[in-house]
Order: sequence, then C-alpha cells, then structure tokens
Amino acid sequence: MKVVSSSPKYVKWLNADLMHEESSKWMSELRFINDEEHFFEDLIKLFTLKLIDSKNFTSSKEIVEHLKSLRTKNIQLINAIIIHEKELKIMVDGKNQLKEEEAYKTKHRELLIAVKKYFKDYRKLKRQLFKTVKGIMKTEKQKRLLP
Repeated sequence: MKVVSSSPKYVKWLNADLMHEESSKWMSELRFINDEEHFFEDLIKLFTLKLIDSKNFTSSKEIVEHLKSLRTKNIQLINAIIIHEKELKIMVDGKNQLKEEEAYKTKHRELLIAVKKYFKDYRKLKRQLFKTVKGIMKTEKQKRLLP
C-alpha cells in the first residue's frame, strides 16, 4: 500500500472578493491588536515594581520580550497585507495572467498561515500576561486585608 503525503493547503477556491474580504479582516484584527498592545504596555508600566519582584521577574521578562517581538511581527504583517492588497489588481484586471495569479494565491496562503500563527501566539501571550497580573493583584489584595 502506498502512502500519499499531503501538504496543508488552503483548499477552498479563492476568488478576488474572498481574498480581499479576508485580508481586510486580518487588517482589522491586527490594528486592534496594535491598540491592545498599547494597553498591555500601560498595564506593565502600572505593575512594573511588582513585576520585577524576584518571584515574578523571569516570567515578566519573558512576557515583555515576547510582547516586543509580537509587536514587530504585527507591524511586518500589516505592511505585508497592505502590499498584498495593492497587488490584488492582478486578480481583477480581466487579463489571463496565470503565473501571476497563482503566485498571488500562493502569497495569500502564506499570509494566511503567518497570520493564524501570529494570532495563536498572541492569544497565548495575552493569557500569560493576564495570569501574571491577576496573581499580583490577588497578593496585593491579601496584603491590604491583613493588618
């Protein structure tokens, strides 16, 4: 019996409208995340003294470094999607440019994978940050309640 390996691909047939709609959705989510990252920076500044406490220092440092790298990745993805959107005219110009159209679809698939991975990493970081801050807030509340 012969085993056929399959590579993960975006199987659904892509037309220009669907790709544009999907790219617009990515842009919206990435811009929201950009704003949310500003909130996280403010949150980190608010709890800086408690985050650099010896108990929280290593995890806090990892969170801050990961936030910086995700911020850079966010900017790169936004720029890549802007360029990708500008190149959409290849799909709608009415000319048969099979190689260029296939290259555009391939680029769209690559962006799809990169964006999905970014969203997954971002959600993981968000959970870590909230878990750390929640722990700090609980200990602060306990300290205030005890005389």
